Amino acid sequence: MAKPENEDPKRPDDKASLKAKFRNTSEVFEQARKVGAFRRAKYILRLYVTGSSAQSLRAVSNLKKLCEEYLSEDYDLEIIDIYKDPSAARDEQIIAAPTLVKRLPSPLRKFVGDLSNTQKVLAGLDIYTRQRTND
Repeated sequence: MAKPENEDPKRPDDKASLKAKFRNTSEVFEQARKVGAFRRAKYILRLYVTGSSAQSLRAVSNLKKLCEEYLSEDYDLEIIDIYKDPSAARDEQIIAAPTLVKRLPSPLRKFVGDLSNTQKVLAGLDIYTRQRTND
């Protein structure tokens, strides 16, 4: 009976080697989980802007302040310049800029403008009501 071509006689038992690799991978995974390496952002936000226009810069500034004050580290923010990436705006059906899109948590919501009305943005993101109930 012939040996399979892919079997190397110099290698240790494949099953033992696989078990050792799995054990090492499991240990690394558990260690990363313990230190919080897999913490997921609670809010997924995308801000669509048009270059460095005054309104776009105000929206970026207002949103960063809002996120730092109310969301701490519970958010993932991506800023997309629709001049550089027009297909992203088309895919998301953005018709005005700046536009903030809240992907998570559901429901999906869109906010148009420079985001200067903090109370409206907080209410739209369901942050304001959450903050009030915790007080």
